[in-house]
Amino acid sequence: MDFPAYLATMPMHAITEIHGEPGLLARFRLEITAFDEAARDRLTGALDLAADLHRDDRRVREPYLNHLLRVAIRMMHHYQVRDVDVIVAGLLHDAVEDHPAELAGPSPAGADVTAAALATLADRFGPRVARLVAAVTNPAYDPDRDRHAQYREHVAASLDREPWARVIKVSDFTDNGVGVIHTVGPKVARSAAKYRPLVPVFRELIARADTPLSAPVKRHIFAQLDLAEERFSAILDHPN
Repeated sequence: MDFPAYLATMPMHAITEIHGEPGLLARFRLEITAFDEAARDRLTGALDLAADLHRDDRRVREPYLNHLLRVAIRMMHHYQVRDVDVIVAGLLHDAVEDHPAELAGPSPAGADVTAAALATLADRFGPRVARLVAAVTNPAYDPDRDRHAQYREHVAASLDREPWARVIKVSDFTDNGVGVIHTVGPKVARSAAKYRPLVPVFRELIARADTPLSAPVKRHIFAQLDLAEERFSAILDHPN
C-alpha cells in the first residue's frame, strides 16, 4: 500500500480513519528510524508480541492494535520519548491485563498467572519493562465497591511511584479520552464518565518535577487534557 509523504505529520486518528492499521504500522516504522538497530529490533519484537496477543481483540470499530500503536507513536512523536523500555511497555501496556494466561504459558495449578505473565515480560524485555507494565495493569477489583472509583485509586497510587509509567498512562488516557469522539454507541457516555474524574489527577501527576518530560511537552499534554475535559463536558453535561 502506498502512503502519502506527509504521513509523518498526519494526526493519528486521521491516519486511522483514512489508512487504518497499515497506515499506523507505516507511521510506527517511520518513528523508529530515529533509533539504532538494536533498539529497533526490541521495538519491533514488542510490536510483534502485541500484535499476536491482541490479534482477535477489537475496540468498537477497529483492531485493538491501533490503540497500542497510537499510544507508542504519541510517546515518540509528541512526547519525544527515546527511552526504549518505556515505548516497549507502551506497546505491551494491556498485555498482562488482557491476556495473562497466553503470555504466561503453561503454569502449575493455582499459580499467580499475572505474576507469571510479568515474569515472561521480564525474561524477554527486561525487569524494568515488566515493572512499568505492572504499574499500568489494573488489579482485581472488589465487586462490592464502585469499579470506577477503584480504577481512579489504582491510577493515582501506582503512578505516584513510577514517573515513567505516568508517561505511558497519559498517552493511553489521551487516546481514550481525547479520542472518545471517535467511539460510537453507549460506550461514548460510559467512557466519558469513567475518564473525566482522572483529568485533574493526570494534570497534577504530569506537573510534578520528577515527571521526565520537557516543559513544552508538558504544556502539550495539559492542552490535551483541556480538550478531553471539553469533550467530556459536551457528552455528559450537554447530551442533547
